[in-house]
Parts: sequence; structure tokens; C-alpha cells
Amino acid sequence: MTRNTGNGKSGGKTSSARPPKKTAAKVANKAAAKVERKAKAGAAAKTPGKQPVGASASVPAGAGAGIRTLKVRVKSNGKRTLSQATWLERQLNDPYVARAKREGYRSRAAFKLLEIDDKYKLLKPGQRVIDLGCAPGGWSQIAAVRTNSLTGKGRVVGIDLLEVEAIPGVELIQIDFMDDSAPGRMMDFLGGPADVVLSDMAANTTGHKKTDHLRIIGLVETAIEFARGVLAPGGAFVAKVFQGGMEATLLADLKRDFATVRHVKPAASRADSSELYVLATGFRGTGSQNPIQD
Repeated sequence: MTRNTGNGKSGGKTSSARPPKKTAAKVANKAAAKVERKAKAGAAAKTPGKQPVGASASVPAGAGAGIRTLKVRVKSNGKRTLSQATWLERQLNDPYVARAKREGYRSRAAFKLLEIDDKYKLLKPGQRVIDLGCAPGGWSQIAAVRTNSLTGKGRVVGIDLLEVEAIPGVELIQIDFMDDSAPGRMMDFLGGPADVVLSDMAANTTGHKKTDHLRIIGLVETAIEFARGVLAPGGAFVAKVFQGGMEATLLADLKRDFATVRHVKPAASRADSSELYVLATGFRGTGSQNPIQD
């Protein structure tokens, strides 16, 4: 049996002409774009602007929440650099990023604080909390729910150089926390000293490893000084640090004034990252001695 080839002639074979390479490439690119759109749509299946629903529940270590997602590949091209493509691919395939969108958190970092708080019980109803470098607001969201500041029982103040979109239950102040007026303004908003000072800040990087580490440690040391000036007795301090050789000095500094000082690596912190959190509890004031070591 013969099949019309479309040119008005018939022959003993069907047409097997392949599409031009340019057309095949376009088809492949469209398919890849479709997969990427599906992944983004699935991650944002629930409205991110609503109040987070998981802040009062513990976070399992496997925070992908059991949802199967497609592996999205992103290639560098004329529109994005290799580093940008790598970052985008990691974001699109990160289960914490997808879960943050589903549950209404401003960032994946919210799960880090959830995990720390689930284990060490830092945040309690009625507390006063300061969130340093609070943008985009993930940690402030958690603090608001767990201190009951949404109902007016607790108080949460977020401070950042950047403007931050309003967060229910959080008083936001756009100012440098290193400003001399910042500690007093924070306590005025809280109505007294803080019970917890949080810091998920990271210094801007230069690309030079040693320089970047020194800048990060310097930022944490400044945050510690801030915490000393605003914390109530028994208060707690949590801050992000990175491994790099200066942690021992930092811990020794904290142990002068806190009863217990430890390093914490929450599951939500990427495994290939040198990121750690320093957790200091039981604030006893400058000159305190004999802290518990962990």
C-alpha cells in the first residue's frame, strides 16, 4: 500500500523526512520550559500570602513533606550566567523552597528556626523578640506565631536596612541595627528588654574566602554586642555563622555571658553549606563566669 507524500506523487515508501535541526531544538526548549513552569506552578499551589499554618507544628527532618517533584534542569545561555543557572536550578529543586511557598512562609529559612525551636524550645507565648536583619521575614513569621503576638500576647520587632512587606503580629523598623538609637527604639517598641534576639544575617560576600569569613564573624560579634544591651536575664540569642576557623573565639566570647552555648545545624540548612547557627541561652550579663559547655 502506498501513502500520498504530499507532493502529488505516490511511491512505495512513506515519507520519513526528519524536521530540520533548528525545529527540533525549538521543540526541546519548549518542552524544558514547560517542565520548569509545571515545577513552579506545583510549588505555588497554595496562596503564599496567607498566614503560615505549620508554625505550631514540629517539622520532620525530611522536610520535602512527602511530595514528589520533577527534577528541573536549567542551562546557562545568553540570558543567564552559569552561576545564575546553578542557583536557579537549586532553587527549583529545593523541597524547602517549594514547601515554604505552599505553607505561606517568606523564605525557606523559616524551617531552620522551626527546627531549632522544636528542639530547644526558645520561643514561648508572651515573649518579647527582636529579629535582626529580618528581611524577607521568614523568621519573624515564626516568632509571631509562637509568641502569640498575633493576638497581642507577645511582641515581635523586626529590623532591617531594607523595606519589608508588612507581617501580621510584627512591628517592622527600617534602620541599621548598628545605629546608636536602635537598641533603645527596639525596647520602646517591645515595652521592655527582649527575651530572645534572633539573627539570620549574613554579610555581603566579596568572593575572597578569608575576607568573607572575617566579615561574617564581625557581623555576628556586632549582633552579640547588640543582644547584650537589650536582653533580659535568662534571655537567648541565635545567630548564623559559617565554619572557617574563628568559631572558637566567638564561642568563648559568648560563654562569658550565657549559661549554655552550642552550635546547631538544622536539617533545613543545606548539607553542602558551611552554615551553622550559634545558640546561646541563659543570659546572665557581662562578666558571667563558668558557663555550661556543649
